[in-house]
Amino acid sequence: MTATGYLVTGVIGGADTHADTIHIAAIDTLGRELGDKEFSTTPAGYRDALEFLSEFGQVECFGIEGTSSYGTGLTNAARAGGLDVREVIRPQRTVRRMQGKSDPIDAYQAARSVLSGQARTIPKTDDVDAIRALLTVRRSAAKARTAAMNQIHAMLVTAPVAVREKYRPMRDKALVDALAGCRPSAKTGVTGAVLTALKMLAQRHQFLTSQNRELDSQLRELITATNLALLSAKGVGPVTAAQLLVTAGGHPERLASEASFAALCGTAPVPASSGKTTRYRLSRGGDRHANSALHTIATVRMSSDIRTREFVAAQRANGRSNPEIHRILKRAIAREIYKLLCRPNCVASIDDLRRTRREKNLPLRKVVEALGTSQIHISRIERGLTHDRGFTDRYRTWLNAA
Repeated sequence: MTATGYLVTGVIGGADTHADTIHIAAIDTLGRELGDKEFSTTPAGYRDALEFLSEFGQVECFGIEGTSSYGTGLTNAARAGGLDVREVIRPQRTVRRMQGKSDPIDAYQAARSVLSGQARTIPKTDDVDAIRALLTVRRSAAKARTAAMNQIHAMLVTAPVAVREKYRPMRDKALVDALAGCRPSAKTGVTGAVLTALKMLAQRHQFLTSQNRELDSQLRELITATNLALLSAKGVGPVTAAQLLVTAGGHPERLASEASFAALCGTAPVPASSGKTTRYRLSRGGDRHANSALHTIATVRMSSDIRTREFVAAQRANGRSNPEIHRILKRAIAREIYKLLCRPNCVASIDDLRRTRREKNLPLRKVVEALGTSQIHISRIERGLTHDRGFTDRYRTWLNAA
């Protein structure tokens, strides 16, 4: 028996999380309210919250809102305590209009979502926290770099004639290098001020470019250690691989199937049937950053992968438009990515490539002629600096037959 007088055989917890406080609610397996209380977002507060839940009986499951944001600390504490945690999305607007909005209401709603089976998703693990942190900074650096270049071009439009005629014909990289090395102090008046502004923007662009390179290098190292198979797929670079790992949450087992991963990425068709009409519509939901990563992979393959180009040509011959082809490709790529996420170590070692080539006395020039690639690409493959599963398999087959 609890303080409420109920005989409780199992407890379902729910949490509404905020920056400074968390509100915990408990219900039994019949949906009856057992109690709720507010705690602070500190290690002591998390410990007290878990003790509060255990006072009502054996905790069967714990639904937490915002497991990757305000609820991260509580999620980690609950997992460390051996609790089964589920990720809860915030209540729908229609529910809030009917029931109102408060911390206790949201906490009880989180618990009921677990009890009803609506909240079934396992929260993401902290294995990808390092990748997520670097990816967030890399994304903001790329945006700031683009903004700096746009400002340079916009400022040159209204710059004094001498400055405009000198710098506007230049390409982006040459333009940035020239502006970063100019001497505004040699000019006076408006010309000197404009050159000073342009020089600062160019130096900012160079700094952000170097930051992007460093972040790409660190992301590549982390992803190589986490999931080399993903990085070796055609068209997948460090940024797209990082986003897909963050979306999957470190362990794809939290996703029921490859179809659920496609839905999470917004590439699965959404049923929109009614009555005698059976149809599907394009998904506008899901993780849009992951959808953008799949779009980037599809674009790269459409321009450089032979099989993809043949597929695109056949689809265009059937009258499909580019957006339709992109949707088909992204759905197929999502299926492939899910398999790579589930098998992070399915890439064979590349240590034998250079050794075999040297044992057979094959120069790089002959490999380039046979496989139709470049020497630098072969060298980077052999040293493990570039990962291309399809090409590596083709290279190994050629070496064995040579």
